[in-house]
Amino acid sequence: MQDHDYPDVSRKRIPIWDLPTRIFHWLLVPLLIGLWYTSQDVMTMKWHMWLGYTLLALLLFRIIWGVLGTRSSRFSDFLAGPVTVFRYLRDLFRGKSPTYTGHNPLGGWSVMLMLGLLLFQGISGLFSNDQIFTRGPFARMVSSSTSNTLTSLHKSNFDLLLIVIGIHVLAVFLYWLIKRDNLVGPMITGRKWVARGEASGVRFASPWWALVALGVSAAGVWGAVTYLP
Repeated sequence: MQDHDYPDVSRKRIPIWDLPTRIFHWLLVPLLIGLWYTSQDVMTMKWHMWLGYTLLALLLFRIIWGVLGTRSSRFSDFLAGPVTVFRYLRDLFRGKSPTYTGHNPLGGWSVMLMLGLLLFQGISGLFSNDQIFTRGPFARMVSSSTSNTLTSLHKSNFDLLLIVIGIHVLAVFLYWLIKRDNLVGPMITGRKWVARGEASGVRFASPWWALVALGVSAAGVWGAVTYLP
């Protein structure tokens, strides 16, 4: 029997990303494409607004899940201090940075940056206008000049968001090319190959709690845009 017929006993596959986190991650892709497409024509602006409400509901869900969800999805699990981030960058440039089962120290803050930009995009859209037919539900709560300023920032922030997303995709590719660490697969399957004895998997939080969090988030956004203006 050849060596390749034996299983690789030096590695094991562990659960790392729960289903709610993975669904949130991949829903952002078509949602951002839809938001970009519907922003190009005043006739699709209503759809743009509904997609924006959906984005806000998902972001609110992610914030709740980042506090109460599965350990690997919690902000407290992947947000590192500046010293830890510096050491990670130093080791990375020296070619000896450790492999993390979840987000590495730099990746954790890049997640927060992206969530922050997305949140600003959604909130600023509530105060924006297309200067023709459509205004965000909160536009009437501020002056015209403030609404116009937020509209401009809303557009500029999307360009910044695209840059950050591009860097994120490039980093994932380089991580695989240089370290041979596949970050895409685990975000699809929820499981990751690691060296045996290196780490243990996480216990996923109940998906029912995720549905409760999503329901609260959707109700919160719907109530805000319906009753606050």
